[in-house]
Parts: sequence; C-alpha cells; structure tokens
Amino acid sequence: MADLRAAVAAGVFAADEGYRALLRATVEVARAIFKAKAASVFLLDEESNELVFEAVAGEGSESLTGRRFPADTGVAGWVLVTRQPLVVEDLTTDTRFSREAAESTGFVPKGIMAVPLLAEERVIGVLEVLDRPQEARFSLAEMDLLGQFANQAAIALDLLQRARRARAALDSDGELAAVARFAAALEGGDEERRRAGLELLDALTRLL
Repeated sequence: MADLRAAVAAGVFAADEGYRALLRATVEVARAIFKAKAASVFLLDEESNELVFEAVAGEGSESLTGRRFPADTGVAGWVLVTRQPLVVEDLTTDTRFSREAAESTGFVPKGIMAVPLLAEERVIGVLEVLDRPQEARFSLAEMDLLGQFANQAAIALDLLQRARRARAALDSDGELAAVARFAAALEGGDEERRRAGLELLDALTRLL
C-alpha cells in the first residue's frame, strides 16, 4: 500500500518508460565521462534473488537488457551483498570476478568500478563501469563522481520498482486492485482532488 501512495505522489504510474530512459541516460553519461567501454545498472529481483540488467551502455547494450544471473555472482554480487564500492584495475587477479558469467554476456572486461545502489537503506541494485583507461590510478575525485551517478541511478531505479509494483497491483484482483485503480485515477485530477485522494490512501494504508 505504501508503494501505491508513493507511486501516486511521484506520478510514476504513467512514467515507467521515463524512468527507464533516465537509467539509460545515466549509464550512457557515466560511460562517456569515464571513457569506459561499457556501463550498466543491475536491478535486484528480491523474489528470485537475481540481478537483472536494467540498463546497458556500450558493449552488449543491444542484447543484455533483461538478462538475469544469481544475485551472488561475481563483482556485482559482492558489491550487492557487502554494500561496499569496489574498484579493480586487473580482474584477472581478483577472485571475486566471475569469468564464466562475463563470457556468457559476450564481453570480458579487464577492469571494473562498481557501487551499490541504495534507497532508504535498502540495496536495490549495482552500477558498474567497465574498462576505463588505465593511464592513471583511480582517484578519490572519480569515486565521488561515481557515487553521484549511483545516487541518480538509485532514485530512478527505486521509482521504477515502485511503478512496477503499483502496476502489478492495478492488474490484479481483489481489494488491493480496487485501491490501485483509485490511485491511478488520482493522477488525472487537480491538486486539491489529488491531495484529498492521498489522504484517503493514507487512511486505507492504516486500515488494510
């Protein structure tokens, strides 16, 4: 129910494609800024405990979106579990790297930068930047910049998740579906009607 209210408050029922576009733009800009061969955002599917390619720029961008692998796999899995950023300049020497998983994507990177995506203390995914030029060692300034990209991606990914949960409720049966349809109808109302509707949603949250 909280997702329904958040979805309406943020206007995300109708903005699913917009948030996907924001994620794609985020990885494209991250790739360009770091002069990397590829960048990607993974979403954690909690039900299946899998990481899903949600947005990809560069190598594999046409074929990887939507692909899944176990959430504890490779560097992305390590970052997800530990909630710690990781920079590895030479993946051939790092035991956290899963070459098998990389080969299945058609692109085996030499180096990686990865950061967890956090929303309200929940880890919801991972941002990776692959094969940046190695003329100089990774700096604190680059880590700060990567963190800013991670914050942007986490906001978009969290809203996308909320929109999908709300949409799933809307498409289901029962009392929750009826409430979801009411929530969706609020999007088209004026500000006063919208505010009154959100108050009603709050009341329903406490009741249900």
